[in-house]
Formats: sequence, structure tokens, C-alpha cells
Amino acid sequence: MLEAVERWAAQQACSNPTQQKVGVYGSYGRGDAGVGSDLDLLLVDQAATGPQTLRYRQWPFEQLPLSCDALVLTTAELEQLLASSACEDSAKAAMASALQRDCRWVWTRSTP
Repeated sequence: MLEAVERWAAQQACSNPTQQKVGVYGSYGRGDAGVGSDLDLLLVDQAATGPQTLRYRQWPFEQLPLSCDALVLTTAELEQLLASSACEDSAKAAMASALQRDCRWVWTRSTP
């Protein structure tokens, strides 16, 4: 599955120069995915704007072999989220902790 995500990310990068990284978290990030697991995807896109529902629609996630939940963030938003692991917003803190613990980057744009 990780190879399929890596191939998908590389294909998307060809037409999306602002795509910076693609990672998996959750069961695929931890390495304990099994039958019925979905794909939790983190996509870092420098041009991401608007609410998550609109960001999600801009990417062909249906081309992936599994249904997925995707989080599309800019680098600054990701850094801000990861720094919030000790914040008072428990949902945000839980997401930050999960990403810090489980995220496995499968594709990263190389710098020239």
C-alpha cells in the first residue's frame, strides 16, 4: 500500500509543483494496518487555501487503492498543528500527538 501511495504522490507532484510531502498516519503509519483499514493521508501543499472540504476536492484521492481520509495542510499549518500537542484544545492536541507519533513520510519533494 505504501508503494501505491508513493507512486500516486509522485504522479501528482508532476502537475502540482506546490506539493511538498505526502505521508500516512494511523494504522498505515504505525504499521499495523489490517483488513478493513482505511488510509489516513497527510498532504503538504504550499498552495492549500480554504476549508479542508475544498482542499480535499482538489486532489484525485479516488485514484488510490483504498478509501482515504486526507488532511491537506501548508508547511506552516503543519508546523503550527504539531506545536499544539500541549494546547487546551483536546482534539487538536490529540491530532498533533497522533501525527508526531504515527506519521510516515512516503514522498518528499527533492530540492534542486
